[in-house]
Amino acid sequence: MFKKKQTNNNEISLSIYHKRWLKFKTLKRGYYSFLILLWLYIISFFLPVLVNNKALVVKYESNWYFPAVRDFLPFMSSYYPGSQFGQDVPGEANYRALKTEWKSSKSSNFVILPVYPYSPYEDINVEGNKMYEPPSGKRWLGTDNTGRDVFARLVYAFNIAISFALLLTILNYIIGVMIGGTMGYFGGKFDLFFQRLIEIWSSLPILFVIIIISSILKPTFILLIMIYTIVNWIGMTNLMRAEFYREKAKDYVAAALSIGQSNFKVMFKHILPNSLVPIITYFPFTVVGGIGALVALDYLGFGMPPPTPSWGQMLDIGLQNINKWWMVFAPVSAQFLTLLSIIFIGEGVREAFDPKVYSRLR
Repeated sequence: MFKKKQTNNNEISLSIYHKRWLKFKTLKRGYYSFLILLWLYIISFFLPVLVNNKALVVKYESNWYFPAVRDFLPFMSSYYPGSQFGQDVPGEANYRALKTEWKSSKSSNFVILPVYPYSPYEDINVEGNKMYEPPSGKRWLGTDNTGRDVFARLVYAFNIAISFALLLTILNYIIGVMIGGTMGYFGGKFDLFFQRLIEIWSSLPILFVIIIISSILKPTFILLIMIYTIVNWIGMTNLMRAEFYREKAKDYVAAALSIGQSNFKVMFKHILPNSLVPIITYFPFTVVGGIGALVALDYLGFGMPPPTPSWGQMLDIGLQNINKWWMVFAPVSAQFLTLLSIIFIGEGVREAFDPKVYSRLR
């Protein structure tokens, strides 16, 4: 897409998208926010081997085990009972205690733990965990009212929130582009029918729908995505309808139809590439809305089921224990910095795609 062409004057002619990308890179606030969020999101997929109470490597009586690595891989059980390593504990092995025990006894067995050896799910039922433990060098952001590590829950919730918002935005964009583009391209009775349908559909009380469904079915990540997708596609549909209405009247569309191009090719091969500005410009702000929607649902108790790490649930628990400052400070700071970074990205994208700066005629 970013092709460079050599002109007769030995000057490099850049495509419009390359110019916009270079413009975006000059907007340091948005560009660096994009890089930081991108790397944090990529790293968040490796949290099972970075932030976990399960050991990376266990060597016991010449046998090797990799619990955290197995936890990272899908469809593989990472459960090892304590009895398998000679540990007298009920249920799963306590790898932190195992490491301390073997190290003090100078055993040939050893344990290698993740960088941050605490799980977002372990509570006071695990030996060594305490309720309302304040931040320290061991527990970076302390523990909550059930002894769960706040930092571990915070970083796992980051991955869930960003993944939810991105998936919701992509699905809404796919539906919105298809329906809105079709409405704008064909117009007439087809357009009028869908306009009336959208007016009816947009009046749907989404919060009541979520409450009703949550009382019948157990909320899950996929179910919440499906519920929100029901109405969230309407905004992008209206934008794409307007873009296709404007573009279909231009000469290149008439030229494509005159050489026998099908309606599908004209819509998605010719018109859509010239209607990408609202899609790209609104993308970061739509992601912000997706994160806010999930946090609000979790805070109200209709979101992800406990004990799934969630900023909304952490905020709810923190406000119930307002005297424990770290329980409020952690989720509020994480949400503020994440949303602020995405807003910076959105401002940079909006400025880079400003048609007054770079348009198809420049």
